[in-house]
Amino acid sequence: MLTVDFGWLALGGGQRCLDLGCGEGRHTLAGYLRADVDMVGVDLASADLLTARSRIGDMAGYHPQGQVVFFRADALRLPFPDASFDRIICSEVLEHIPNYLSVIEEIDRLLKPGGRLCISVPRAWPEQICWWLSREYRTTPGGHIRIFRRSDLCREVERQGFRYYHGHGAHALHVPYWWLRCLFWRQGAEHWLVNQYHRLLVWELTTGPRFMRWIDRFLNPFMGKSVVMYFKKVGTSSGEKMDVAQ
Repeated sequence: MLTVDFGWLALGGGQRCLDLGCGEGRHTLAGYLRADVDMVGVDLASADLLTARSRIGDMAGYHPQGQVVFFRADALRLPFPDASFDRIICSEVLEHIPNYLSVIEEIDRLLKPGGRLCISVPRAWPEQICWWLSREYRTTPGGHIRIFRRSDLCREVERQGFRYYHGHGAHALHVPYWWLRCLFWRQGAEHWLVNQYHRLLVWELTTGPRFMRWIDRFLNPFMGKSVVMYFKKVGTSSGEKMDVAQ
């Protein structure tokens, strides 16, 4: 289940890409399958990194030509030199971090001039309903500690020297699931209604019926659980011109 559209990120051969807050590695491993891409996934959760590393072997059948590696690291103090990456992904991370502006500064340090950045965060109004339905949703350790307005976050990123060039929503069909999870928080995934909706999502992901994809695409612009934004770092690097209209 990918949130980032690699086409808009223009991820391609010969590039080095950082997946910051990679979790179990869904974007890192998906990028690894693209031609000759060096993917680096970092996260603080050791258990998630173990899962991510265990999945590298599953990719062998697709004959990847690039490289992939996972590190445990703090997003505020990443162990890489300046201008180390051509692309950076920061998907569903900033809502968990108190000092998120320092993370954006660290991203700015690591991204090459002319490089591209993708950030995704939960959409504000569905997230607000989750907060209304369940106090535990936002107070559980490691949970979401803030709600972002897309325009405010975009402005903060641009202040660091980036230019916004595209955005979209993602995972609209997952919004009702999280509303149900919050409404029946104490029962959790065992509640029959939550369980049935989860089965629907798994069916949609594994079977991919066309009409479900159409529903998701129709709802994503205004109801997508994630707001996905793409930026270019001001300046140019060899082989790429700044073109914010692209």
